[in-house]
Amino acid sequence: MNLSELNKVALAMVTPGKGILAADESSGTIKKRFDAIKVVSTEETRRDYREMLFRSSEAMSKYISGVILYDETIWQDARDGTPLIKLIQKAGAIPGIKVDEGTQALAGCPGEVVTAGLDRLAERLKKYYEQGARFAKWRAVIDIAAGIPTTFAIEANAHALARYAALCQENDIVPIVEPEVLMDGAHSLERCSEVTEQVLATVFSQLFDHRVALEGMVLKPNMVISGKKASDRASPEKVAEATVRVLKRHVPAAVPGIAFLSGGQSPTEATLHLSLMNRLGPLPWSLTFSYGRALQDTALKAWGGSAANFAAGQKEFARRAQLNGAATTGRYAPEMESRAA
Repeated sequence: MNLSELNKVALAMVTPGKGILAADESSGTIKKRFDAIKVVSTEETRRDYREMLFRSSEAMSKYISGVILYDETIWQDARDGTPLIKLIQKAGAIPGIKVDEGTQALAGCPGEVVTAGLDRLAERLKKYYEQGARFAKWRAVIDIAAGIPTTFAIEANAHALARYAALCQENDIVPIVEPEVLMDGAHSLERCSEVTEQVLATVFSQLFDHRVALEGMVLKPNMVISGKKASDRASPEKVAEATVRVLKRHVPAAVPGIAFLSGGQSPTEATLHLSLMNRLGPLPWSLTFSYGRALQDTALKAWGGSAANFAAGQKEFARRAQLNGAATTGRYAPEMESRAA
């Protein structure tokens, strides 16, 4: 393990003013996104869409530090034969790879899941490194509902995350550690805070046990937020305060940075929350974004599956990337939405 190189990559991933593009939607997930804009999901249309994003020179060079890829994408070439991974590198961003294989039911724990993909992970990581990936991502999913999450489900997912992270570092790949407490349901901000605290405490205990070097990783957590169906949802200011409080209690200062997932928030909501958190500094780590839908939604609609709309899609992508870049330094304000438009 080359810790100085891992630390260098991790710091580059959380550079202030920039964030991570999560372009790692599985075939099933991207089909749902394409269905919504009436585009047939094929290997070619998926390639065209991602090429449109990666060739957005303004967004990629100014506001994107890294890109999380899906297995299909990391091996694909652009229309002109250039490997997609080379487009990312040429823009000055770091290529990464999603390595988990989705969730499966956790035996004995109704309504709870554990993430699969540890089998043969070491050999897969070697191939991804050779292809140019310098970081990886593994997502654990924790749901809040009546009687869940159980302590066992949290421990099972934290254990898998730590095993994955240790394997990544052995192969000189920076692990993004993603324990996501879902915002589905009607739970309160306080309940989300309580569960997120338990999850982070367990995850860092497991990372320590597995001898993961904290200087060579990036954390990708949920924000502490009310459930989508909650009747009285907490204000953006309360979300920012609660999230920073929980992180300060459980994330060691040795971690270079925290790149939030958007988790189903609207693009403007995710951007505002991030900006408000960065105004609560100074903080021991960089706070940035690792957004999928919250970065891509408007770009996807503007593109609409047509090569003629490449420039329109890129303009929307650059707009959202710029606004989120401002949020990483606390300079975003909602009125910037209309100005950027």
